[in-house]
Amino acid sequence: MKNPLKKFKTYFIIAIGFLLLALLPWPYFYYQILKWVVAIGSAYIAFNLYEHKQYRKDVFILGGIALLFNPIWPIYLTREIWSVIDIVVAIYFVVKLKKKHN
Repeated sequence: MKNPLKKFKTYFIIAIGFLLLALLPWPYFYYQILKWVVAIGSAYIAFNLYEHKQYRKDVFILGGIALLFNPIWPIYLTREIWSVIDIVVAIYFVVKLKKKHN
C-alpha cells in the first residue's frame, strides 16, 4: 500500500521549514504564523486520515500537535521548551514524509 501521507508532502516540507526556522530569533508575528500553519495542517491531515480510517496512531499524534500549536487558545511555554517541541515535531514530520507504509 502506498503511503497516504505522501499526498501531504508539500505541507510537511513547508511545516518542517517553519519549525526549523523558528529556532532563530524572529518577531512574535512569525511564531503566530507558525502556529496557524502547523495547527491547521496537522488538524486537516488528522481529519483526512480519520475519515479514511487509516493510521489511527497518527490521527491522535497529529491531533495532539494541532492542539499544542492551537493559536486560538495558546499554550504558553518558555522559548527553550518550544524549541524542543519544534525540533521533535519537525523530526516527526520528516519521518512521516520518508516512511513507507505497507
